[in-house]
Amino acid sequence: MLRAMDSAVSGLRAHQNKLDVIGHNIANVNTVGYKSQSYTFKDTMYQSSTASTAGTATAGGVNAAQYGYGSLMGTISMDMTASTPTYVGGFCATIDGEGFFVTKPTKLTNTFATTGVAATDTTNIKQADFSYTRVGQFRKDSNGFITDGQGNFVYGYRSSDGSTVNNQLVPLRIPNSVTVANNTVNIGYAADTAVGVADSLQCSDIQINKAGNIEATIIDQNGDSRTVMIGTVAIVTFQNQDGLTKDGSNYYKVSENDNTGNCSADVPGSNRASLMPGYLEASNVDMAVEFSEMIMAERGFQANSKIITVSDEILSDLINMKR
Repeated sequence: MLRAMDSAVSGLRAHQNKLDVIGHNIANVNTVGYKSQSYTFKDTMYQSSTASTAGTATAGGVNAAQYGYGSLMGTISMDMTASTPTYVGGFCATIDGEGFFVTKPTKLTNTFATTGVAATDTTNIKQADFSYTRVGQFRKDSNGFITDGQGNFVYGYRSSDGSTVNNQLVPLRIPNSVTVANNTVNIGYAADTAVGVADSLQCSDIQINKAGNIEATIIDQNGDSRTVMIGTVAIVTFQNQDGLTKDGSNYYKVSENDNTGNCSADVPGSNRASLMPGYLEASNVDMAVEFSEMIMAERGFQANSKIITVSDEILSDLINMKR
């Protein structure tokens, strides 16, 4: 009886864990960029009553006879399938394909000209402790930096001429100076350690296109209004994106020894996913699947609790036999 009760207790725990995963999915059915999780079971250790033996010339073979001890959690895996884009307008974008925006709560470098993270350097990208997200809610802070909805710096590639970008992964920022000579645009940036609204030019409009280019309408030294490309957001892809670790607030984390494999950063387009300006990715939770899984998990939980009840009744009968 104790073996049956032990199995039922493990079954209760396993089904409770599944209900916890389902409840988390349902709670995030309207969370932008959320990726649902699925839960699987596995059977646990066995006690062999009869070993499996091969047949001989004088005796037949015998199959193994084993007692199990219930179930355990098998896997909790993420479904990284892209969900339906929802139009919200404004300075937002969603990734049409695989990849993640790169953010960090602190600035990685002080200047963009000589330092930064090379786009194809997997080791340095992972060591930089970036946070990765599918949610492209962008805005400009008081110092001219491009940030996401949580106030983290958005990383990409800055431009010095308004048309091309460098190859260093750095925080994107509105320039503090734009000069035009012989129709050639020169964009300058103050040190990233500088603080104050004066460090960035007056910006009347910031937009992002499907190629990830961030364009700003600024006032040049002649007082003329001019639209320039200040940079391009970076998209990081992983050899195995299912190996990412959820970090809360729509962020994912990586480490050097995790199962994500090689990663690289680049601009959207070409061989990378493009962007959908003005859109945000909805949650990929399927309510029909979650409710059906919830019913199955609930029935499993009830069945395991019934085993405990029956085992308790049998134990009670054994005690009464002694009396």
